Order: sequence, then C-alpha cells, then structure tokens
Amino acid sequence: MAKYVKPTLKTKYHIDFNWWTQEGRSLHRALLDQLCDECRATVGADPEIKTMDWVDPETGQVFTIDQLWYTLQTQCSQKPDFLAEQLPLTASIFRLFIANNNTPLTPVEIHQHLHKKDARTILRTIGGRTIYRGIRPVTPLISA
Repeated sequence: MAKYVKPTLKTKYHIDFNWWTQEGRSLHRALLDQLCDECRATVGADPEIKTMDWVDPETGQVFTIDQLWYTLQTQCSQKPDFLAEQLPLTASIFRLFIANNNTPLTPVEIHQHLHKKDARTILRTIGGRTIYRGIRPVTPLISA
C-alpha cells in the first residue's frame, strides 16, 4: 500500500504540465492570464495554441515549443512587475517557474528569488495535498 511522504525544504518543485490535463484545466488559458499588457494586446488577441521552432544556443538542437510560453519567458518575465509584490504567493511561484523555464526549485530557492514569505510558509503552501496551478514536486511523493 502506498503512503504519502511529506515534502521537506529540500524537495524540488516545478509546474507539472500533465496535472493540467488530468484536472481538465487549460494551461494555455492560465498562461494567457499571465501576459503583460503589451503582449496581451498582440499575442493574447489570438487564443489559438501555436508552436514555434526554437534552437538551443548551446547545443544547436531544434525544439518545438509553445509560442505563448516563449513570449512569457522572453518578454513578459523581463519586466519588473512580472513578479509584483502584490501578487498572491501561488501566482508569484507560478510566474517564477515561467521565468526560469520551469527549472525545479526548492522552497528555499523560491524564497531566495521572490523574497516573499519565508521558505517554511512556501513549503506549507505548495507542499500540502492541494495542488495550486500545477505546482508539484518533481518526483512523486509516494513510496511503497
């Protein structure tokens, strides 16, 4: 029988894209909601999901990526108000993962980037059984 293993301050988190599908929610819609005003006027006007080819500058490998994700990461996230202080904690964490290309982070690292709440509060928020905006541990917290 599987049991729940409580996450710690060393547990790494990320946006679990599969969670959005499993929950019947639209990641695309959630990403549209994160656009800055300037990008919303152009990209946000077209609700269709579009992809684009992106070349990794280090390896030369070509990837097909979501154009909306790319816009958020390369344009919106560069603006000082993208991680505005008045945003709710879960929204700030979601945007942080967009800005860092969904690189897994611990609650301590999230705190170091956001300077918002302490690491234990962040852990209590994203480390419970309720999943906010698809933010989950990188590996399942289930052990046999």
